[in-house]
Amino acid sequence: MNTDIKILHIDSNHPILWEQLQQAGFNNHEDFTSTKAEIEAKIHDYQGIVIRSRFKIDKTFLDKAINLQFIARVGAGLESIDCEYALSKNIQLIAAPEGNRNAVAEHTLGMILSLFNNLNQADSEIKSGHWNREKNRGHELDGKTIGIIGYGNMGKSFAKKLRGFEVEVLCYDILENVGDENARQVSLEELQQKTDVLSLHIPWTPETDKMVDVDFIEAFAKPFWIINTSRGKNIVTADLVEAMQTKKVLGAGLDVLEYEKLSFETLFQDKDTPEAFQYLLNAKNVILSPHIAGWTFESHQRLAQVIVNKIKRLYF
Repeated sequence: MNTDIKILHIDSNHPILWEQLQQAGFNNHEDFTSTKAEIEAKIHDYQGIVIRSRFKIDKTFLDKAINLQFIARVGAGLESIDCEYALSKNIQLIAAPEGNRNAVAEHTLGMILSLFNNLNQADSEIKSGHWNREKNRGHELDGKTIGIIGYGNMGKSFAKKLRGFEVEVLCYDILENVGDENARQVSLEELQQKTDVLSLHIPWTPETDKMVDVDFIEAFAKPFWIINTSRGKNIVTADLVEAMQTKKVLGAGLDVLEYEKLSFETLFQDKDTPEAFQYLLNAKNVILSPHIAGWTFESHQRLAQVIVNKIKRLYF
């Protein structure tokens, strides 16, 4: 193994990533604190960079990375990278959707069951001294139709989790022939006609940006629940809230929000809370989590292992 391969780690990750790359003969360096400009000033020294979401890897950055051979993102999506430009420079792009697909699937199912059974609301009421049984009568998942948009790693993993339920599972994807024994691939129109629970498992791209808007929602034949564990900017929050007010959307489980910073580490920094977000904060039929669907102890290690394996595959 050529030990001249220098890798810069700009985000912390599970220690096995560093350890196994070192054991394989790679030359690891870390810098978790420097600014983007400071990293740019030295990136020419490195053949590889390992990132999460600290800053955008754009053309300016890539033009200075004259010796870069790969960019490895310890996560599922690559939207923080100018992928087209990187590929034009023969830089390999590595991601790890296999690493947290199970975590995302379990979180998605947990959100649905919690919404259907008013678990968050009931828990809060009891802790406030209220014992409301009729008000918290729930729904059963059996007999419902689940619509999955985006049938890659995450969508397939979620569909597999549904096998223990008596449900119909439909999937829609821009790729053909991705349906399997766990979900029947249909047109978007058929999915919108039949779905009771919609789950989004799509990347954030120009095609999916603001995809769930008023027209998209109105195309559904029935009132439905929506779960989003993909990217916040795939939903127009104001349109979702309007649909919740008219009862077109019966409830929402949102692990991601339109207002997140690209790093996913903080929410918007504005002083004024947007009106739509304020509604979500107060709504009883909304469950929010801070972009943690794929953020388990197990996936933390699995993501690192997938990245290690893929980097080693480039050189061995």
